[in-house]
Amino acid sequence: MTTATTRQGWGTTLRPRAKVLPEHARAHHRSMVLQQLFHEGPVSRADLARATGLTRVTVSDLVSSLVADGLVAELGVRTEGRVGKPANLVGLRTDAFRIVAVDLADDERMHGAVLDLAGQVVERRSAPHGSTGQAGVDALVAFCRSLVEAATEPVLGVGIGSPGVVDGGGRVAQAPNRGWYDVPLADVVGAALGVPVHVANDANTAVLGELTFGGGEGSGLMVLTVGEGVGAGIVLDGALVQGHRDAAGEIGHVTVVDERDDHGTAPLGRALPCACGRTGCLETVLSVPALRRRVAGLDRAGADAALAAVGRRLGIVLAPVVSALNLSEVVLSGPAELLDGPLRDAALAAVRERTMPVISDDLSLRMTSLGEEGALAGAAVLVLSGQLGVT
Repeated sequence: MTTATTRQGWGTTLRPRAKVLPEHARAHHRSMVLQQLFHEGPVSRADLARATGLTRVTVSDLVSSLVADGLVAELGVRTEGRVGKPANLVGLRTDAFRIVAVDLADDERMHGAVLDLAGQVVERRSAPHGSTGQAGVDALVAFCRSLVEAATEPVLGVGIGSPGVVDGGGRVAQAPNRGWYDVPLADVVGAALGVPVHVANDANTAVLGELTFGGGEGSGLMVLTVGEGVGAGIVLDGALVQGHRDAAGEIGHVTVVDERDDHGTAPLGRALPCACGRTGCLETVLSVPALRRRVAGLDRAGADAALAAVGRRLGIVLAPVVSALNLSEVVLSGPAELLDGPLRDAALAAVRERTMPVISDDLSLRMTSLGEEGALAGAAVLVLSGQLGVT
């Protein structure tokens, strides 16, 4: 098993940066076999060779290695009738290992789970996220340790979805709401637990979960996470968009209330300070704490109108993004009682008012199909991708 400091990213580069060595090719072929078994279920070695384009000798060698590692099992002869010699099936041992997944997007608590390799939750826990800064890191380490200790099978790795800008090595460059700046979170947690740890932006983990387990369309998908803050994960043509300095999707810190223009008379009110140090960011009106404050004490009609005002402003922000990237789906992840209904409807209407019909006529703006499990499923994908090459 690899160490906590060895991790593999997702997506592809336009050209190789170094010489491709034989061990790199073998690792890629291993991932191809695991990917096929993960998505298609038990198959024969001949089926694997046809699906991956690898030779039967190569597939047989890889399967033998995976069986020895405990990741794949021989399942016996195929039962359905086919012409010729019956084929022996092999399948992924989804129950032989565990993944620990942690979601830090909530404004009050850390949410975590122990899952099998198929993404099924075995045990679920939550805990207060602690304070900010080092105290928050210490609370996270303790929470992850409790989940690892609860696992009844070997832990393949830990996946963490964190707010803020996170680089490919699991270092949190900045997460203002948590007071984390230049924190090597993957290395810190990995050293404390002794297992591989993978950390990514919580919105990026959510979009990976939606793509892998939620039926999301990989040609143009955005998942907007709404919790203590607001972020977006984007997949285009099957690849995660990370952007310059790993900051793609930081839509929560786009200014949407500017008192220099509207003097605070717009439905959203005056510009409020944001954790990033500026004022009037989308996060100050769309985050869960902000939405709760906005509807507090209002009757149903008043609350619906207040949420619709926020939704309209969200749609105005989304319109150029949807148009520039030609997205087919925008998925909202967060409390359905706040996001689903007037807010979502107003956002979709505003996007359609401001984009060409060819862009938005068939745009889907929906709630996540994974419910509260979306972010945890995405954190599990970090481990599947980093340790097995499976997405």
